[in-house]
Amino acid sequence: MTTATLLETPFHAMHLQHHAKMTDFAGWDMPLHFGSILDEHRWTRTSAGFFDVSHMGRIKFTGRHARRFLDRICTRGILGMTKGAVRYGLVLNEQGGCRDDILVYCLEEDEYLMVCNASNRLKLLQHFAANKGDLVFKMDDQTTSTAMVALQGPKVMDLVSTMSREIPTLKRYRFVEKSLMVVKLLVSRTGYTGEDGVEIILGAGMAKLALGMLLKDMGAATSVIKPCGLGARDTLRMEAGMPLYGHEIDESVDPLTAGLNFAVKMDKGAGDEREVRFIGQDALEKIAKAGLKQKLVGLKLQGRRSARQGMNVIASGSGGDRIVGRVTSGCLSPTLDMPIAMAIVDIDIAETMPALMVDLGRERAEAHVYPLPFHNPTKPGKSAT
Repeated sequence: MTTATLLETPFHAMHLQHHAKMTDFAGWDMPLHFGSILDEHRWTRTSAGFFDVSHMGRIKFTGRHARRFLDRICTRGILGMTKGAVRYGLVLNEQGGCRDDILVYCLEEDEYLMVCNASNRLKLLQHFAANKGDLVFKMDDQTTSTAMVALQGPKVMDLVSTMSREIPTLKRYRFVEKSLMVVKLLVSRTGYTGEDGVEIILGAGMAKLALGMLLKDMGAATSVIKPCGLGARDTLRMEAGMPLYGHEIDESVDPLTAGLNFAVKMDKGAGDEREVRFIGQDALEKIAKAGLKQKLVGLKLQGRRSARQGMNVIASGSGGDRIVGRVTSGCLSPTLDMPIAMAIVDIDIAETMPALMVDLGRERAEAHVYPLPFHNPTKPGKSAT
Protein backbone atom coordinates (compact mmCIF):
# COMPACT_ATOMS: atom_id res chain seq x y z
CA MET A 1 0.00 0.00 0.00
CA THR A 2 1.46 3.35 -1.08
CA THR A 3 1.01 6.61 0.78
CA ALA A 4 -0.14 9.60 -1.26
CA THR A 5 2.51 12.29 -1.63
CA LEU A 6 1.62 15.46 0.22
CA LEU A 7 1.58 18.76 -1.63
CA GLU A 8 4.23 21.28 -0.59
CA THR A 9 3.97 25.06 -0.57
CA PRO A 10 6.77 27.24 -2.01
CA PHE A 11 7.90 27.88 1.59
CA HIS A 12 8.26 24.22 2.56
CA ALA A 13 12.07 24.31 2.69
CA MET A 14 11.94 27.49 4.76
CA HIS A 15 9.62 25.79 7.26
CA LEU A 16 12.08 22.94 7.66
CA GLN A 17 14.92 25.42 8.03
CA HIS A 18 13.04 26.98 10.95
CA HIS A 19 12.54 23.52 12.53
CA ALA A 20 8.79 23.30 11.96
CA LYS A 21 6.73 20.39 13.22
CA MET A 22 4.99 19.39 9.99
CA THR A 23 1.57 17.80 9.66
CA ASP A 24 -0.80 16.58 6.95
CA PHE A 25 -3.54 19.17 6.48
CA ALA A 26 -6.02 18.56 3.65
CA GLY A 27 -3.32 16.81 1.62
CA TRP A 28 -0.66 19.48 2.21
CA ASP A 29 2.50 19.17 4.31
CA MET A 30 2.00 22.17 6.58
CA PRO A 31 3.73 23.55 9.70
CA LEU A 32 1.77 22.86 12.89
CA HIS A 33 4.17 24.91 14.97
CA PHE A 34 7.81 26.05 15.16
CA GLY A 35 8.38 24.94 18.73
CA SER A 36 5.48 26.34 20.74
CA ILE A 37 1.87 27.13 19.75
CA LEU A 38 1.56 29.24 22.90
CA ASP A 39 4.62 31.35 22.08
CA GLU A 40 3.51 31.85 18.48
CA HIS A 41 0.03 32.88 19.59
CA ARG A 42 1.39 35.45 22.05
CA TRP A 43 3.94 36.72 19.54
CA THR A 44 1.16 37.40 17.02
CA ARG A 45 -0.85 39.26 19.65
CA THR A 46 2.12 41.48 20.59
CA SER A 47 4.32 41.71 17.49
CA ALA A 48 3.95 40.09 14.04
CA GLY A 49 3.42 36.51 12.88
CA PHE A 50 4.12 35.04 9.44
CA PHE A 51 1.58 32.39 8.36
CA ASP A 52 1.94 30.31 5.21
CA VAL A 53 -1.62 29.86 3.90
CA SER A 54 -0.65 28.73 0.40
CA HIS A 55 -2.71 25.57 0.90
CA MET A 56 -5.92 27.59 0.61
CA GLY A 57 -7.62 27.40 -2.76
CA ARG A 58 -7.32 30.28 -5.23
CA ILE A 59 -9.68 30.13 -8.20
CA LYS A 60 -9.87 32.83 -10.85
CA PHE A 61 -13.07 33.60 -12.79
CA THR A 62 -12.96 35.71 -15.96
CA GLY A 63 -15.38 36.47 -18.75
CA ARG A 64 -18.72 38.03 -19.63
CA HIS A 65 -20.77 36.03 -17.12
CA ALA A 66 -18.21 35.62 -14.33
CA ARG A 67 -20.03 38.04 -12.04
CA ARG A 68 -23.43 36.50 -12.75
CA PHE A 69 -22.11 33.01 -12.01
CA LEU A 70 -20.58 34.10 -8.71
CA ASP A 71 -23.89 35.69 -7.74
CA ARG A 72 -25.53 32.34 -8.47
CA ILE A 73 -23.26 30.29 -6.23
CA CYS A 74 -22.35 32.85 -3.53
CA THR A 75 -24.57 34.19 -0.74
CA ARG A 76 -23.02 37.65 -0.95
CA GLY A 77 -23.86 40.19 -3.63
CA ILE A 78 -21.12 40.30 -6.27
CA LEU A 79 -22.98 42.83 -8.41
CA GLY A 80 -21.80 46.27 -7.40
CA MET A 81 -18.35 45.23 -6.24
CA THR A 82 -15.69 47.64 -7.43
CA LYS A 83 -12.08 46.95 -8.30
CA GLY A 84 -10.06 46.51 -5.11
CA ALA A 85 -12.97 45.24 -3.00
CA VAL A 86 -13.05 41.92 -1.13
CA ARG A 87 -16.23 40.27 0.16
CA TYR A 88 -16.70 37.41 2.57
CA GLY A 89 -19.49 35.01 1.65
CA LEU A 90 -20.56 31.40 1.56
CA VAL A 91 -21.26 28.70 -0.98
CA LEU A 92 -24.31 26.67 0.04
CA ASN A 93 -25.86 23.34 -0.85
CA GLU A 94 -29.51 23.05 -1.87
CA GLN A 95 -30.56 22.49 1.77
CA GLY A 96 -28.94 25.75 2.89
CA GLY A 97 -25.92 24.08 4.50
CA CYS A 98 -22.44 25.54 4.06
CA ARG A 99 -20.29 23.96 1.36
CA ASP A 100 -17.58 26.46 2.30
CA ASP A 101 -16.91 30.04 3.34
CA ILE A 102 -14.99 32.10 0.82
CA LEU A 103 -13.46 35.47 -0.01
CA VAL A 104 -14.12 37.05 -3.42
CA TYR A 105 -11.69 39.65 -4.78
CA CYS A 106 -12.88 41.97 -7.57
CA LEU A 107 -9.89 42.35 -9.92
CA GLU A 108 -11.87 43.95 -12.76
CA GLU A 109 -15.53 44.19 -13.79
CA ASP A 110 -15.39 40.73 -15.35
CA GLU A 111 -12.46 39.25 -13.40
CA TYR A 112 -12.60 37.82 -9.88
CA LEU A 113 -10.45 35.72 -7.56
CA MET A 114 -11.98 33.38 -5.00
CA VAL A 115 -10.09 32.12 -1.94
CA CYS A 116 -11.55 28.97 -0.36
CA ASN A 117 -10.57 26.37 2.23
CA ALA A 118 -8.01 23.75 1.22
CA SER A 119 -10.26 20.87 2.26
CA ASN A 120 -13.08 22.06 0.00
CA ARG A 121 -11.25 23.18 -3.15
CA LEU A 122 -11.83 20.06 -5.25
CA LYS A 123 -15.41 19.75 -4.03
CA LEU A 124 -16.11 23.34 -5.03
CA LEU A 125 -14.52 22.95 -8.45
CA GLN A 126 -16.88 20.03 -9.13
CA HIS A 127 -19.84 22.04 -7.82
CA PHE A 128 -18.96 25.01 -10.02
CA ALA A 129 -18.60 22.85 -13.14
CA ALA A 130 -21.95 21.20 -12.46
CA ASN A 131 -23.71 24.57 -12.11
CA LYS A 132 -22.08 26.56 -14.90
CA GLY A 133 -25.05 26.05 -17.20
CA ASP A 134 -24.95 28.23 -20.32
CA LEU A 135 -23.01 31.05 -18.71
CA VAL A 136 -19.86 32.15 -20.53
CA PHE A 137 -16.75 32.47 -18.38
CA LYS A 138 -13.43 30.78 -17.69
CA MET A 139 -12.43 29.18 -14.41
CA ASP A 140 -8.74 28.75 -13.57
CA ASP A 141 -7.53 26.92 -10.46
CA GLN A 142 -4.38 28.88 -9.55
CA THR A 143 -3.74 27.21 -6.20
CA THR A 144 -0.49 25.48 -7.09
CA SER A 145 0.77 28.22 -9.42
CA THR A 146 0.51 30.89 -6.73
CA ALA A 147 1.44 31.28 -3.06
CA MET A 148 -0.32 33.06 -0.21
CA VAL A 149 0.90 34.27 3.18
CA ALA A 150 -0.69 36.21 6.03
CA LEU A 151 1.23 38.68 8.18
CA GLN A 152 -0.73 39.29 11.38
CA GLY A 153 -0.07 41.35 14.50
CA PRO A 154 0.01 44.91 15.88
CA LYS A 155 3.47 45.63 14.43
CA VAL A 156 2.71 44.46 10.88
CA MET A 157 1.67 47.85 9.53
CA ASP A 158 4.74 49.54 10.96
CA LEU A 159 6.82 46.92 9.15
CA VAL A 160 4.86 47.30 5.91
CA SER A 161 5.07 51.11 6.04
CA THR A 162 8.83 50.88 5.50
CA MET A 163 8.12 49.22 2.14
CA SER A 164 4.93 50.95 0.96
CA ARG A 165 2.99 54.10 1.75
CA GLU A 166 -0.18 52.86 0.10
CA ILE A 167 -0.70 49.50 1.82
CA PRO A 168 -1.05 50.87 5.40
CA THR A 169 -3.88 53.14 4.15
CA LEU A 170 -5.94 50.18 2.91
CA LYS A 171 -9.34 49.89 4.55
CA ARG A 172 -10.61 46.55 5.82
CA TYR A 173 -11.73 44.20 3.04
CA ARG A 174 -9.80 46.04 0.35
CA PHE A 175 -6.74 45.07 -1.66
CA VAL A 176 -4.15 46.63 -3.92
CA GLU A 177 -1.81 45.22 -6.55
CA LYS A 178 1.86 46.15 -6.20
CA SER A 179 5.16 45.22 -7.83
CA LEU A 180 8.35 44.21 -6.06
CA MET A 181 11.12 44.26 -8.66
CA VAL A 182 9.55 42.00 -11.32
CA VAL A 183 7.15 40.27 -8.94
CA LYS A 184 3.45 41.17 -8.92
CA LEU A 185 1.85 41.12 -5.47
CA LEU A 186 -1.81 41.23 -4.50
CA VAL A 187 -2.01 42.63 -0.96
CA SER A 188 -5.29 42.57 1.00
CA ARG A 189 -6.41 43.52 4.50
CA THR A 190 -8.95 40.97 5.72
CA GLY A 191 -7.48 38.95 8.61
CA TYR A 192 -8.44 35.85 10.57
CA THR A 193 -6.76 36.40 13.93
CA GLY A 194 -8.42 39.47 15.41
CA GLU A 195 -5.20 41.41 14.77
CA ASP A 196 -4.41 43.88 12.03
CA GLY A 197 -2.29 42.74 9.11
CA VAL A 198 -2.19 41.83 5.44
CA GLU A 199 -2.40 38.85 3.12
CA ILE A 200 -0.10 38.58 0.12
CA ILE A 201 -0.77 36.50 -3.01
CA LEU A 202 2.00 36.11 -5.59
CA GLY A 203 3.36 33.69 -8.15
CA ALA A 204 4.71 30.45 -6.70
CA GLY A 205 7.93 30.55 -8.71
CA MET A 206 9.13 33.83 -7.20
CA ALA A 207 7.42 33.57 -3.82
CA LYS A 208 10.36 32.43 -1.71
CA LEU A 209 12.70 34.99 -3.27
CA ALA A 210 10.24 37.88 -2.98
CA LEU A 211 9.22 37.17 0.60
CA GLY A 212 12.85 36.55 1.49
CA MET A 213 13.65 40.09 0.33
CA LEU A 214 10.79 41.55 2.38
CA LEU A 215 11.40 39.46 5.49
CA LYS A 216 15.10 38.66 5.30
CA ASP A 217 15.60 38.65 9.09
CA MET A 218 12.39 36.74 9.96
CA GLY A 219 12.87 34.55 13.00
CA ALA A 220 16.06 36.27 14.13
CA ALA A 221 16.32 37.27 17.79
CA THR A 222 15.88 40.96 16.92
CA SER A 223 13.14 40.46 14.31
CA VAL A 224 9.58 41.69 14.95
CA ILE A 225 8.20 38.91 12.76
CA LYS A 226 8.43 35.18 13.37
CA PRO A 227 7.01 32.15 11.56
CA CYS A 228 3.82 30.68 13.03
CA GLY A 229 1.97 27.45 12.31
CA LEU A 230 -1.57 26.18 11.98
CA GLY A 231 -1.82 25.54 15.72
CA ALA A 232 -1.53 29.22 16.64
CA ARG A 233 -3.73 30.20 13.72
CA ASP A 234 -6.48 28.02 15.20
CA THR A 235 -6.27 29.43 18.75
CA LEU A 236 -6.07 32.99 17.40
CA ARG A 237 -9.17 32.57 15.24
CA MET A 238 -11.06 31.06 18.19
CA GLU A 239 -10.34 34.11 20.32
CA ALA A 240 -11.47 36.26 17.38
CA GLY A 241 -14.71 34.26 17.11
CA MET A 242 -13.99 33.30 13.49
CA PRO A 243 -15.71 30.18 12.09
CA LEU A 244 -13.69 27.24 10.79
CA TYR A 245 -15.11 24.84 8.24
CA GLY A 246 -15.68 21.43 9.78
CA HIS A 247 -16.28 23.04 13.17
CA GLU A 248 -18.69 26.00 13.27
CA ILE A 249 -19.91 25.44 9.71
CA ASP A 250 -20.34 22.42 7.47
CA GLU A 251 -22.88 21.02 5.03
CA SER A 252 -25.39 20.43 7.84
CA VAL A 253 -25.15 23.96 9.33
CA ASP A 254 -26.74 26.98 7.67
CA PRO A 255 -25.10 30.44 7.88
CA LEU A 256 -27.96 31.95 9.90
CA THR A 257 -27.47 29.41 12.68
CA ALA A 258 -23.72 30.09 12.51
CA GLY A 259 -24.29 33.83 13.04
CA LEU A 260 -23.13 34.75 9.55
CA ASN A 261 -26.23 36.76 8.59
CA PHE A 262 -24.04 39.66 7.43
CA ALA A 263 -22.64 37.43 4.68
CA VAL A 264 -26.06 36.60 3.22
CA LYS A 265 -27.90 38.88 0.78
CA MET A 266 -31.37 37.63 -0.08
CA ASP A 267 -32.37 40.47 -2.42
CA LYS A 268 -29.74 40.42 -5.14
CA GLY A 269 -30.34 42.31 -8.37
CA ALA A 270 -30.68 46.02 -9.10
CA GLY A 271 -31.81 48.29 -11.92
CA ASP A 272 -32.25 46.39 -15.15
CA GLU A 273 -30.53 43.30 -13.70
CA ARG A 274 -32.87 40.35 -13.38
CA GLU A 275 -33.26 39.00 -9.87
CA VAL A 276 -30.37 36.72 -8.99
CA ARG A 277 -31.03 33.91 -6.54
CA PHE A 278 -28.19 31.86 -5.11
CA ILE A 279 -28.15 28.11 -4.72
CA GLY A 280 -29.64 27.25 -1.33
CA GLN A 281 -31.62 30.49 -1.04
CA ASP A 282 -35.02 28.76 -1.11
CA ALA A 283 -34.02 26.56 1.82
CA LEU A 284 -32.49 29.50 3.69
CA GLU A 285 -35.65 31.57 3.32
CA LYS A 286 -37.69 28.71 4.78
CA ILE A 287 -35.28 28.42 7.72
CA ALA A 288 -35.53 32.17 8.38
CA LYS A 289 -39.34 32.14 8.11
CA ALA A 290 -39.69 29.19 10.49
CA GLY A 291 -37.32 30.81 12.98
CA LEU A 292 -33.93 29.58 14.09
CA LYS A 293 -33.85 26.56 16.36
CA GLN A 294 -30.21 27.00 17.38
CA LYS A 295 -27.47 29.63 17.31
CA LEU A 296 -23.68 29.86 17.61
CA VAL A 297 -22.47 31.37 20.90
CA GLY A 298 -19.25 31.81 22.81
CA LEU A 299 -18.64 30.06 26.13
CA LYS A 300 -16.22 30.84 28.94
CA LEU A 301 -15.50 27.79 31.11
CA GLN A 302 -14.52 27.51 34.74
CA GLY A 303 -11.40 25.51 35.62
CA ARG A 304 -8.46 24.71 33.34
CA ARG A 305 -9.72 21.88 31.13
CA SER A 306 -10.60 22.76 27.56
CA ALA A 307 -13.79 21.70 25.82
CA ARG A 308 -13.47 19.78 22.58
CA GLN A 309 -15.60 19.57 19.46
CA GLY A 310 -18.68 17.40 19.92
CA MET A 311 -18.91 17.70 23.71
CA ASN A 312 -22.44 18.23 25.01
CA VAL A 313 -23.64 21.53 26.47
CA ILE A 314 -26.07 20.92 29.33
CA ALA A 315 -28.65 23.11 31.07
CA SER A 316 -30.05 22.27 34.49
CA GLY A 317 -33.58 23.10 35.51
CA SER A 318 -36.54 22.00 37.59
CA GLY A 319 -37.10 19.19 35.13
CA GLY A 320 -33.52 17.98 35.44
CA ASP A 321 -30.58 18.17 33.07
CA ARG A 322 -31.06 18.44 29.32
CA ILE A 323 -28.65 18.62 26.42
CA VAL A 324 -29.07 22.02 24.76
CA GLY A 325 -26.21 22.05 22.29
CA ARG A 326 -22.74 20.90 21.32
CA VAL A 327 -19.27 22.40 21.33
CA THR A 328 -17.86 23.22 17.89
CA SER A 329 -14.38 24.46 18.94
CA GLY A 330 -12.51 24.90 22.19
CA CYS A 331 -9.09 25.76 23.59
CA LEU A 332 -7.30 27.26 26.56
CA SER A 333 -7.14 30.90 25.52
CA PRO A 334 -3.54 32.16 25.81
CA THR A 335 -4.72 35.77 25.92
CA LEU A 336 -7.49 35.34 28.50
CA ASP A 337 -5.74 32.48 30.33
CA MET A 338 -8.95 30.50 30.61
CA PRO A 339 -10.81 27.86 28.59
CA ILE A 340 -13.05 29.24 25.85
CA ALA A 341 -15.30 27.50 23.37
CA MET A 342 -17.80 28.10 20.62
CA ALA A 343 -20.98 26.07 20.64
CA ILE A 344 -24.24 25.72 18.74
CA VAL A 345 -27.02 25.80 21.33
CA ASP A 346 -30.80 25.98 21.43
CA ILE A 347 -32.06 29.47 20.62
CA ASP A 348 -33.72 29.98 24.01
CA ILE A 349 -30.38 29.29 25.69
CA ALA A 350 -28.60 31.72 23.38
CA GLU A 351 -31.09 34.48 24.22
CA THR A 352 -31.51 33.96 27.97
CA MET A 353 -27.82 33.18 28.57
CA PRO A 354 -28.12 31.07 31.72
CA ALA A 355 -25.26 29.29 33.43
CA LEU A 356 -24.54 26.05 31.61
CA MET A 357 -22.37 22.98 31.97
CA VAL A 358 -20.08 21.35 29.43
CA ASP A 359 -19.68 17.59 29.71
CA LEU A 360 -15.91 17.05 29.59
CA GLY A 361 -16.20 13.29 30.04
CA ARG A 362 -15.09 12.47 33.56
CA GLU A 363 -16.34 15.79 34.88
CA ARG A 364 -18.44 18.79 34.00
CA ALA A 365 -17.31 22.40 33.80
CA GLU A 366 -19.50 25.40 34.49
CA ALA A 367 -19.80 27.63 31.43
CA HIS A 368 -21.26 31.06 30.77
CA VAL A 369 -22.51 32.35 27.42
CA TYR A 370 -20.25 35.14 26.16
CA PRO A 371 -20.79 37.38 23.11
CA LEU A 372 -18.32 36.77 20.30
CA PRO A 373 -15.55 37.66 19.74
CA PHE A 374 -13.63 36.87 22.90
CA HIS A 375 -10.79 39.17 21.84
CA ASN A 376 -10.99 42.04 19.36
CA PRO A 377 -8.18 44.60 19.70
CA THR A 378 -8.77 46.19 16.29
CA LYS A 379 -12.59 46.32 16.46
CA PRO A 380 -12.75 46.04 12.67
CA GLY A 381 -16.49 45.43 12.39
CA LYS A 382 -18.00 43.81 9.35
CA SER A 383 -17.08 44.67 5.82
CA ALA A 384 -18.87 47.73 4.52
CA THR A 385 -18.36 46.70 0.89
